[in-house]
Amino acid sequence: MGSRIKRMFANAKGAAFMPYVCCGDPDASFTISLVKALCGNGADAIEFGIPFSDPIADGKTIQEASNRALAGGMTPSKALGAIARIRRGGVEAPIIAMTYYNIIFSQGQDAFLKKLKQAGADGLIVPDVPLEESAALSKSCKKACIDLVFLVTPNTADGRIAKIARRGKGFLYAVSVLGTTGARKNIDPAALTLVKRASRHGLPVVAGFGISTPAHARRFAAAGAKGVIVGSEIANIYSRQMTKNRINRKTALEKIAKYAREMKSACSHTVRQTPGRSPGHANRDA
Repeated sequence: MGSRIKRMFANAKGAAFMPYVCCGDPDASFTISLVKALCGNGADAIEFGIPFSDPIADGKTIQEASNRALAGGMTPSKALGAIARIRRGGVEAPIIAMTYYNIIFSQGQDAFLKKLKQAGADGLIVPDVPLEESAALSKSCKKACIDLVFLVTPNTADGRIAKIARRGKGFLYAVSVLGTTGARKNIDPAALTLVKRASRHGLPVVAGFGISTPAHARRFAAAGAKGVIVGSEIANIYSRQMTKNRINRKTALEKIAKYAREMKSACSHTVRQTPGRSPGHANRDA
C-alpha cells in the first residue's frame, strides 16, 4: 500500500474526504489553486482526473468539465506537470490519478506510470480496465510503486469482490449507483450494503458516484466507508462562477472551501441509522 494512502487511512478522523478534480477545468492554474483550497479545508486526498475525450464512466457534469479542459489545451503531459506543481507547492495529501486506459496505452504503459510516480501521484484508477484484463497494468503499477485501485458495484458478487480485493491496492472504490457519475438526491440502500460487503476483504472501502451532501457522507461513514469521494458537486459549485471559460476564482474558491469544510465535518461525525428509517432519505438531514 502506498505510504501516503496508508497513513491517510490510519490518521483520518472518521471517513476520509477525497474530492475529485478535473485537471485543466478551466485551466491548470485554477486546478492547482482548487487542490490547495480543498486540502487546506479538510480534504484528506485528491482524486485527480486526467481528462479524456470519451469518459464512459462519467456523467454530464464531469464530461463537460473534461471537454472544457481539453478545449483549453490540457494534455496528459500537462496534467502530470500540474501534479508536480501541486507537490512543489507543499501539498502532502495522497493524489490518486483517474483516467482511461487509452491514455496510458498511447503514452507507453511503463513510461506513463514512471512519470506519474515521479510527478508525485500515489495511486491510479482506470475504470475501463476490468479485472480479467488488468494483470499487465497491475504488474506495471507495482513496478512503479503506484497503487492500482479497482471499482466494485452493487451488482458485484461477493466472490468477485474477493478476487478484486486480492488484486487491488490502496482501497476498493465502491460505486454507489449503477450508471455514471453525477450528484444525486438520495442514497440507494444497496450502496450502503455494498460498503458493508466490500469491507470484509481487507482493503479500506471508499464510496463514490452520486455523493454530494454532508448527509450522504455521514450515511456512508456510518455504514463503514473509510472514505467518501465527491466529484460532480465540486464541479457544479465552481462552474456556477464561470462565464464561458472565464472563472471568478476568488468567489469560486471561497465557495469550494466552505463546502469542503462541511463535507469533512460530516465525514468526521457519523450518525446512527434510526430503526425503520430509509437511508434513501438521507438528504433531509443536510
